[in-house]
Amino acid sequence: MKNLKGNSLIKSNAIWIVFILEVIIFAIASGGTFVTGSNIVNIARQVSYYGIASIGMTFVILIAGIDLSIGSIITLVNVVCAFLMVNAGMNMWVAVLAALIMATLIGVINGAMVASIGIPALIATFATQTIFEGVAYLISGGRPIAGFDQNFGLFGRWSIGPIPICAIIMILCFVLGSFILNKTYFGRYFYAIGGNEEAAELSGIRVNRVKYLIYALSGLFAGLAGIVLLSRSGSAQSTVGKGLEFDVITCVVLGGVSVNGGVGRMSGVIAGVLIIGSLTNGMILMDVSEYTQMVVKGIVLAIAVGIDCLSKKRQAV
Repeated sequence: MKNLKGNSLIKSNAIWIVFILEVIIFAIASGGTFVTGSNIVNIARQVSYYGIASIGMTFVILIAGIDLSIGSIITLVNVVCAFLMVNAGMNMWVAVLAALIMATLIGVINGAMVASIGIPALIATFATQTIFEGVAYLISGGRPIAGFDQNFGLFGRWSIGPIPICAIIMILCFVLGSFILNKTYFGRYFYAIGGNEEAAELSGIRVNRVKYLIYALSGLFAGLAGIVLLSRSGSAQSTVGKGLEFDVITCVVLGGVSVNGGVGRMSGVIAGVLIIGSLTNGMILMDVSEYTQMVVKGIVLAIAVGIDCLSKKRQAV
């Protein structure tokens, strides 16, 4: 009985064991640079924006969906928010609110395509990814937009003591995401739909409405991630979010959220975010090329999905 409990404990905390081992390896390989206070703060800043975006992606993958538009939402929010502040002279807070509403509406559009029209999520969100990448380029003309209010640094560059505000925003978002999953009936609906959509509908759950909500939340969290990234970088770029959706998906799947839906915890996603953030930072410290980093992250995603699929097959036997 004790052995069974021990094995169960190791299995449930395996992701955190991997994170600890990763920290130890990079600490040794970097000669201690990896675990200095300044680098830990740097990692917290780096993971904040895709950590926030991963919360919305968690909801989507829990219902066995996908949202490839997250990167383009981040890009568009960057460009639109900067354009409103710089070119339109809009108040910082009004511009942020307008950009977040826009991001949420993009999520609603994704929800409509998936739930009401019946377009597969992969195709629907790939289409909106392409559309809004183009819209961002048309608005910016392919040029950076900079020169906005210095107080905008609040979201990405400012700190409270040694703790970056963007990391605090990420933590609060994870608390909210965990509350939604564990303490609301909507969270139970997410698991039910991911486990068996037909059974969920027969039990009285309005599946299409829940899908609208999920994709709207995905858009909202991606929009907030875009605000944090814009604040951190100090200028809007029309390609800033390109490829970020794959980092976000990797964090979520690595954190134990099943691509088949119905299984996953927010605590695992937090670990996944920390692992990918530490992996990226560690490879940069070791002067690993950007293309090699892409290869490593692709391998990590393939392994995470492979383990999930093998686990599903074993359960079916």
